[in-house]
Amino acid sequence: MTTKSHTILVIGGTGKTGRRVAERLTARGVGVRIGSRGASPAFDWDDRASWAPALAGVDAAYVAFYPDLAVPGSPELIGDLARTAVDAGVGHLVLLSGRGEAEALASEAALATAVAGTATAWTVVRASWFMQNFSEAFMADPVRAGVLALPAGDVPEPFVDCDDIADVAVAALLGDAPSGEVYEVTGPRALTFAEAAREISKASGREVRSVTVPLDAFVAELRGFEVPEDVIALLTYLFGEVLDGRNVKPTDGVRRALGRDARDFTDFARTAAATDAWTP
Repeated sequence: MTTKSHTILVIGGTGKTGRRVAERLTARGVGVRIGSRGASPAFDWDDRASWAPALAGVDAAYVAFYPDLAVPGSPELIGDLARTAVDAGVGHLVLLSGRGEAEALASEAALATAVAGTATAWTVVRASWFMQNFSEAFMADPVRAGVLALPAGDVPEPFVDCDDIADVAVAALLGDAPSGEVYEVTGPRALTFAEAAREISKASGREVRSVTVPLDAFVAELRGFEVPEDVIALLTYLFGEVLDGRNVKPTDGVRRALGRDARDFTDFARTAAATDAWTP
């Protein structure tokens, strides 16, 4: 076990990637400060007065924006956060970004511009769709119900495991992967949602069907599962615009950062099934 004397702020430290980043840092003996509204000091994206106290005295920060950098206005917020971090003397910012999203690319640029010419380094982890969306997020309940009704069609996506995202982020935060880089991370192969459903069926021993539905029917189903409206707006954008084939090609970002291959969807499905993620 490597022990570091750093303190690292993990913004979004209770989310799918942030929780994993915090766990890995803690296992390495690194001091972790969780950036969330329930933490002390609190961090709230909607309360700029909370940013400086949360950033005070930390060496680096992992930045996961809720619900996603695709949300309009995110570049301004990321730029302002980066400037606050520079003023606080934070040495390194690692930003979680998304593939094929204009606002996310603008947020990456805002980060780089804000820290240019300062002592603060930056790294971007640009991720494809999370595999864990099937087991820990909006698709988990439909999978348990046996019918994954999505406005996805036959466009494949190289889903990425959140464990890989966390491993890359931690490598960047601890200096094991070079800073000033954009690590575009995906799984090793692209699957359609129907193919993903078949993988889940094999792993779980339960039939999960993928059905293509109109976007408005999908939105109605999300509301039935009480998904927050800001997340619904994000998913409408992602399914309605981003899932058009622009992100089909897998990348080598995981290998560039870690020297190993990205995890395959089959391995994710087996692990999730073994932990009863899809048990009704």
